[in-house]
Order: sequence, then C-alpha cells, then structure tokens
Amino acid sequence: MRFIGNKESLSAKIYALLLKHHSIESHPKSPQSFFDMFAGSASMGKFFKAKGFQVYSCDLLYFSFCLQKAYIQNNQIPTFQGLQSIIQSSQNLADSLFTNDISPYQKVLRFLDSLPSQQGFIYHHYAPSGSKHLAQPRMYFSDENAAKIDAIRMQIETWKQKQSINENEYFILLATLIESLSFYANVAGVYVAFCKKWDKRALKPFKLKEIEILPSEIQHFCACGDSIEVLQKIKSKQVLDILYLDPPYNHRQYAPNYHLIETIAKYDNPKIKGVAGLREWQHQKSAFCNAKTALIELEKITKFNNYKHLVLSYNNEGILQKAQIDEILKPLGKVIFESFAYPRFKSNTNKGKKYIKEYVWIVQRA
Repeated sequence: MRFIGNKESLSAKIYALLLKHHSIESHPKSPQSFFDMFAGSASMGKFFKAKGFQVYSCDLLYFSFCLQKAYIQNNQIPTFQGLQSIIQSSQNLADSLFTNDISPYQKVLRFLDSLPSQQGFIYHHYAPSGSKHLAQPRMYFSDENAAKIDAIRMQIETWKQKQSINENEYFILLATLIESLSFYANVAGVYVAFCKKWDKRALKPFKLKEIEILPSEIQHFCACGDSIEVLQKIKSKQVLDILYLDPPYNHRQYAPNYHLIETIAKYDNPKIKGVAGLREWQHQKSAFCNAKTALIELEKITKFNNYKHLVLSYNNEGILQKAQIDEILKPLGKVIFESFAYPRFKSNTNKGKKYIKEYVWIVQRA
C-alpha cells in the first residue's frame, strides 16, 4: 500500500548494513529477534520474518495491526475450511470458477468480488451519491466501488461473528481488503483529502488483490498500542537482537492521513466531521510528530537495556536534527551512522526535490 515512510524498498539496504557492521549473523544457530516499534505497513517485519527472524511489531493504528496479524503473526496458508460449503453452494459464482487449479484463498476472494453491492457506511459517507447532501460531496471512492467495499467488509464481519473463519483468516481477509484500497482510492497518496477530479484508477471496478502469506515455524508477536509499553513487557522475557525505530519524521500525524483505512478496518460507524469526513483521532497522536516530545520519547526508549542493537531510520528533513539524535545515542555504546539518497514520498508537494537523504544509525550497546 502507499504509505508515508514505507521502508519496503529500503529493507534490503538496512539488512545489508546490519550484516556489514556485524549487528546480525547471516546464518545464526538460532533465530535472531527483531522488534519493529513503528510497524506501519509491516514491510520491515515482513522482510525480517522472511529472513528467519523472530519478529515483534507494534503500531498505534488498528489497520496496521490488521496487516501485522496477517503478515507477521500468521504462519499458515489459510484453508478456509469453514467456508467451503458456503462458497460451493453459492449462486453468485459460475461453476467454472470452482476449479482445482486455484487455492481456497483465491476462491474466497472470487466469492467476495462477486457479492452484490451494499450501500453501507463507506457508500453513505465517502462516495459522491451517498454524500450528495454536502456542499462538496466526498469523492474518495466511486459509488460502485464504495458499495462493493461495504459488501465485502460486511461479509467478512458476518463470517467472523458466525465463526465461519478463524482469527488468522479474518485478518488475512481484512489485510487483503486494506491492501487493495489504494489501487482504487481517489487520493493523491494519503487520505486526509480526496481529489476533486476522478483519477483513472478510481473508476476501475474494485477487485481484491491477493497478499503474500509468509509461512514460518517461529512464533511471532504483534500489538496495537503504545510501543514503549510493549517494549516494557518484552523486557521481562528476553533481550532483543535488533530494536528497530522508524518513527514519524515530521508534524504530519498518521491517524488523520489514514483515517479512512482505519474506518474500513474497524468498520465501527464512527462519528465523522469536516470536508474529509475525519474520525476522532486525538487518542492516536504520536509524540514523535512534535520536536520536543519526540526527543523525550527517544530518550525513554534508549533507557531500556533489553536489546543488543538499536537501529534508527530517519531523514534529513525530520523535525529532529542529526546533532540532537547523536547526543542521545552516543552514551549507549558504539554508534555507526550511514546516509544515502532515497526517493521522496509521492504525495509530498515539494516538487523541486525528488530525493531526500535517508539517515540510519546503528548502535551497538556497550
């Protein structure tokens, strides 16, 4: 998905740096541990899980938790046994779709794609016809796609309530829906505003796109909430090999920027307001979006002693200055600093610069 600060394309680079500076082993005798404290789209956790690490991850946002549950904590290819009879007897699909050359997961996605549209919360608040009473009708999704999203989200919840799907299958389907949204959303990158003209992709019929399932024999853990509280809980259990920090870099809070994805993930019919239809998000504010409180939070994290290496991703346009970060990290042990050019996030309005400078600190605790 399109996500501010997404490290998907940087994960291999960071992994290579950790190997270069002997912070991790390429062929360890037992799994190394990695805690992603600001999981976001779960891209870093996915990468390190695939490399054989035991992954811990956390984020304040529920939609991120859904992604973490599907990618990180789930270790099995879903069978959807509880849906087999339901789908096979469905009148929505042609018999030709029930071939043996597709997986149960693919069959479930085809079933969901074939559902009749329903005019639910998303249609009534984030599509033009549903919000036509407003001075500026909202254009996040086309009428057809909004109603399709409602139908799919309602069906997933119904299956959960009837216990037709297990917890892992529930979050796999939610993650599939979440990941599919950005291919049809009429936004410029984030959801704090919608485009006043239709993007071509927003007018294409909505279809679910498969996500990657990562089988593993290692138990992984994810959480939704304050990552410092999670770190506190881990403290009594083990010493982490890698504590990875990729906090917000600027004043732009993630909760309002991804409010619509959060609403679709929770599907809790929230009270909304404003032109964009924002849900209440103040309880999800990150302290790292303020220069003063960001320093305080970073210092709190450094005071924990249950990790061998701290890795911090930041950039040259962040609200914290490099010298401030250096001062906090220096007392911990050996500090290694690397920087390199990285493409700017697409929705950023600074068109004069296509690249930013990515900063990476690797701290080897004394």
